[in-house]
Amino acid sequence: MFINEKSSKEKELNNFLQSNIKSHYLQTIEWAQVKNNWEHELIVIKKDEKIIGTMSVLLKKFPILNSYMMYAPRGFVCNPNDKETLEKMTKEVVKIAKKYNAFVFKMDPDIPDNDNFKDTMLSLGYKFTVNSKTIQPKFVYRLNIKDKTEEELLKSFRTKTRYNINLAIRKNVKIREAQRSDIPIFYDILKFTAKRDQFYVRDIEYYERVFDSMGAEHVKIFIAECEKEPVAVAMSIFYGNKMWYLYGGSLNKYRNYMPTYLLQWEMIKWAKKKKCDIYDFGGVSGYKCKNNPMYGVYHFKKGFNGEVVEFTDELYMIFKPHVNNMYNIISACYNRFLEAKK
Repeated sequence: MFINEKSSKEKELNNFLQSNIKSHYLQTIEWAQVKNNWEHELIVIKKDEKIIGTMSVLLKKFPILNSYMMYAPRGFVCNPNDKETLEKMTKEVVKIAKKYNAFVFKMDPDIPDNDNFKDTMLSLGYKFTVNSKTIQPKFVYRLNIKDKTEEELLKSFRTKTRYNINLAIRKNVKIREAQRSDIPIFYDILKFTAKRDQFYVRDIEYYERVFDSMGAEHVKIFIAECEKEPVAVAMSIFYGNKMWYLYGGSLNKYRNYMPTYLLQWEMIKWAKKKKCDIYDFGGVSGYKCKNNPMYGVYHFKKGFNGEVVEFTDELYMIFKPHVNNMYNIISACYNRFLEAKK
């Protein structure tokens, strides 16, 4: 018998999330606290009094549409081959949609692209978004660190990457773990990098919420210093069997000391200490074309000798087609405005 609950005992839920191979920090209650401008619902599926599946659903109201968008970032957390559990989750999604008068539900599971999974989800009433911008990256770069020593990992890196790591060490680049009081240092370098490389950066309060909500057990900020001066920063999150490189930046000064390479190596070593199986470098949207402005990001990550993982396309379920069409039109106009402004 399956049981759905709005909430579950925190310890039981955390134990399930930490042990399930599909767990993801974006599917935690802690991350829902980070997204404090969204409503939150938690689906918990049980069988024989044990949790066998969960899904954290964020909901955002659009007053102009008088309706909610539902989104499960990297949802769900369960066996992707367990159709019965997926069906139960889907029924709960529909109930939540009715409760909030939602017009659409979206999710982007941490599931590599495969036809069997797509067939299952299509049979449950979902559709797939193809060739469009997704909320989470469709392509990420991952390094398998399971059952490998630090020496084996370092040896597996490409020659230039190993050289740059050792160069940073020879240049006496120091990596230290930041305290909460160091977040302004992290943020200033992140803002500089965002302006230089033209990417979006949130306000400082957002990064403070990530640090506070996820807690020291799951999130760390690392600062690289040259001549006692902060020159590069990175934030990573550990959850379940994975660690994610979340945000990072660097100054132009001392770039030839290669501090960003040493930062990544220190975070990979932290992942090893936490007994992770996977170190996730994050998105590599430009990996297919050398002319893509994001190719340089991929080239940097490629040196650590991981692999590109392509996730399944974003899934969605529309409850109010006319409202959804209006939302798409408004979003397209807003995005064009942002591009023109840039």
